[in-house]
Amino acid sequence: MEGSTIALCATGLRNLGNTCFMNAILQSLSNIQQFCCYFKELPAVELRNGKTAGRRTYHTRSQGDNNVSLVEEFRKTLCALWQGSQTAFSPESLFYVVWKIMPNFRGYQQQDAHEFMRYLLDHLHLELQGGFNGVSRSVILQENSGLSASNKCCINGASTVVTAIFGGILQNEVNCLICGTESRKFDPFLDLSLDIPSQFRNKRTKNQENGPMCTLRDCLRSFTDLEELDETELYMCHKCKKKQKSTKKFWIQKLPKVLCLHLKRFHWTAYLRNKVDTYVEFPLRGLDMKCYLLEPENSGPESCLYDLAAVVVHHGSGVGSGHYTAYATHEGRWFHFNDSTVTLTDEETVVKAKAYILFYVERQAKSGSDKL
Repeated sequence: MEGSTIALCATGLRNLGNTCFMNAILQSLSNIQQFCCYFKELPAVELRNGKTAGRRTYHTRSQGDNNVSLVEEFRKTLCALWQGSQTAFSPESLFYVVWKIMPNFRGYQQQDAHEFMRYLLDHLHLELQGGFNGVSRSVILQENSGLSASNKCCINGASTVVTAIFGGILQNEVNCLICGTESRKFDPFLDLSLDIPSQFRNKRTKNQENGPMCTLRDCLRSFTDLEELDETELYMCHKCKKKQKSTKKFWIQKLPKVLCLHLKRFHWTAYLRNKVDTYVEFPLRGLDMKCYLLEPENSGPESCLYDLAAVVVHHGSGVGSGHYTAYATHEGRWFHFNDSTVTLTDEETVVKAKAYILFYVERQAKSGSDKL
């Protein structure tokens, strides 16, 4: 099959009016197998008779009495993908629920795909903290996903499949430059937002020759390197009892099963939100995160290696315009998801993409393979 051939086994998502930001995220998440399988295996909402017909039958902490379920519509959307029964699915019901519970995304203007992803994961996490028809979600979590309690990372309450798969922990270390007092804080995360270092911001294409190419490792190093805080971020030192100059450093205390890396391509100036269009080189497989760990000696040889599962790309010049598409791997083949159209593609095309969001899946040590 040629790269331009329509992928018959895959299903696209119809654009409902500048909803490419949502479609790109949904297609990416649908190819995170452990995450997707959990939702597809959930019991469907029971349809009851009378006044309660069609309403959800389980508690939803985040939505009160709106009688809508993000989890259920997300489940139905994921089930519609990869069935091969239709070329494109219309996620109207899911978008309606998004409008109901996420006011920021009402209307048909272009939105930021990363902001949508965070809202989506946060609301899924909140709703999943309830129970299914009296059955504990923690039971369903372990039965359906095979995720043990030790793999969970709690964010805003009880653990769910969202935190079990995307949840990691950062150690934030701040040192007072006057008295040397050290302060440590542990922060859970679902994704890491990485700056593109300023020295690379004029480099636009992979083949441009002016200076070294920016790599994902450069962005990770910039995130974790020791940084002296400026005058606007003075640290309140408890020993000095006043705000002082200080340094800050991040360590990763716990890596997630799926490492989501967001490249900060949009920056506010006085009046505009400009895009950093720099090409950032990223590996398709074997991303080694060991050197960013707080205690690398406690990790196994394979436990810090990650292989790429999906990439979200923003095409265009600004956050309020342009277009989002996604690349994702499924059963060893790469696909390009462009709203209703899904085409087969190849690794050479994927690595040339100007990534906005990268989804890396932890390599399984027992597989012995370097390929997803």
